[in-house]
Amino acid sequence: MKLTRTSEGILLGIISAVFYGLNPLFALPLYEEGMNPDSVLFYRYGFAVVLLAVLLKLQRQSFSLSRKEIVPIAVMGLLFSASSLFLYLSFMYMDAGLACTILFVYPILVALIMFLFFHERLSFVGILCILLALTGILLLYRGDGDGGVSTTGVILVLFSSLSYAIYIVGVNKSSLKRLHTGKLTLFALLFGIIIYVVRLDFLTSLQPIPSVAAGIRLFSMAFFPTIVSLVCMTAAVHRIGSTVTAVLGALEPVTALVIGVLLFDETITPRITAGVILVIGAVTLIVLGDSTTNFLKKGAGIIKSIATKGRR
Repeated sequence: MKLTRTSEGILLGIISAVFYGLNPLFALPLYEEGMNPDSVLFYRYGFAVVLLAVLLKLQRQSFSLSRKEIVPIAVMGLLFSASSLFLYLSFMYMDAGLACTILFVYPILVALIMFLFFHERLSFVGILCILLALTGILLLYRGDGDGGVSTTGVILVLFSSLSYAIYIVGVNKSSLKRLHTGKLTLFALLFGIIIYVVRLDFLTSLQPIPSVAAGIRLFSMAFFPTIVSLVCMTAAVHRIGSTVTAVLGALEPVTALVIGVLLFDETITPRITAGVILVIGAVTLIVLGDSTTNFLKKGAGIIKSIATKGRR
């Protein structure tokens, strides 16, 4: 069965969210081995650039950019890189689960940016999905005082969220919308790596990879939450728009939950179960789209009709 363009976009958005949610799985063990965020992110982006360049070469894709594409793609690359840097820095100040929870405010920021600057209508279903997803994410956080809430950490995550939101909107609303997804991702990462080159004193402060296990984690980080997630996210934005892609990002912290349960023997409480149901419910409503709106309108019509008959 051939998927529609919308179905493809939803599937790609889900894949992007799930793989982006793997960031703490790879980053935290690297911190435990003594690596700092800038070195981790330099290797992550560097490996990703090499991998993507090889893939595009095998596909015989052109590496050329037009003059009007250079500035937008440089800006998008720096924004995405800044989002990664702020998030990875926040892991050093607060619990990673809480950081990923706060990061999820970006769908609201995307919706607000689209509403304020591009006059995109915020539907009732869209608002409901955002509220449901945010409520679910808050329930999924299980810190309960175990992990300290740092003001610095919160500010860093909010900057990460804003950078990511602007990136998502920028990809959809600039001349980059028609650019090949793989090429866009490659050059975004290439421009983005400049941040780490500068912060690492032009690589004089770059830490060596401490072990084979660390090298595998860095390579995995470059492939799964970077190449796969970014390529799928860009393709999803092109198919279903910025707002819906952002709301599907609710699956990022859910991914962290599943990893914790399967790999680290974490328990599922009623509170966590409620959070998962709310997040999945929000994503389901987004997937149903117009069908949900029509269903709610019909329901409202039936209620109104019953109320009118009652008054008679």
